[in-house]
This record gives sequence, C-alpha cells and structure tokens, in this order.
Amino acid sequence: MSAQHAFAALDLALPPAPKPAGVYKPCLVDGRHVYVSGHGPVLADGSLIAGRVGHDLDKDAGKAAARQVGLTILATLTTHFGSLDKIKRVVKVLGMVNATDTFSDHPFVINGCSELFAAVWGPDHGIGVRSAVGMASLPGNIAVEIEALFELA
Repeated sequence: MSAQHAFAALDLALPPAPKPAGVYKPCLVDGRHVYVSGHGPVLADGSLIAGRVGHDLDKDAGKAAARQVGLTILATLTTHFGSLDKIKRVVKVLGMVNATDTFSDHPFVINGCSELFAAVWGPDHGIGVRSAVGMASLPGNIAVEIEALFELA
C-alpha cells in the first residue's frame, strides 16, 4: 500500500502546514533527501499544544502531542510535494520534549510520532534512526518539537 493510501486508511486529518516563524525553510530538498525543520504540535485551528511534560502534561498527553507534531510534518511534506508517495523512507527523527528536570520517559513521548510514521510507511520504511531528548524549554512553550530527515522516492 502506498504511503498516501496508508495515511488515508488511518482516517486522520492534517493540520495546516505551518509557515516559518523565523529565517528558515520548513523543508529543504538536497539530492535524494528532504530535511524537515523542527516542527511543533499544530492543531487543526492553527493553535499549538503547549506545556511541560511532567508538569502541565502527563506522558500520554506528551505522546499525543508528538503524534500531532508528526501530523504537522506530514502536512508540510504534503504541501511541498503534493503526496506522501514522494517520500521513500524515514531516515532520522530528532525529538525534543519540553520536560521537567525529573521527567525521563522522552522515548515514550517521541513514540507518538514514530508510531505514526511506521503506520504511514510501514515498519521497513517508516522507522529510521532516532534521538529523543529533554529540553528545559522550547519556543512558545510548545510541548514537543521534532525535526526529521526523509529519503525521496
């Protein structure tokens, strides 16, 4: 099944693709790869999921925020390429969790995005290398920020 069909089968809606909030591009194609800048958890109305995991959000809410970041990344890819079928595979995901200094389940939170990508591209192409780290703060107090690298089809 193609990535576009797999996404449609999930019956999820993409949020609006965010516009740059600074001097950068949301994504950049370099040869056979597309680099996606750090994205936050944009909701359908354009608002963001904010708060610190371990204080304002529990780990399940953090995981849901990471899934929302994954949807936001998919929105950027769809806006840029017109179809998720232009992406062959996930190469790398860097997940940053706005967390308290005592929170330590960052990988669980970032699984929200990784599980989404695995559902879209399958276990062979939807799972790449990954880092999941905690941050003392993130822009706008967003709960999660994720950047990714994909290989083009």
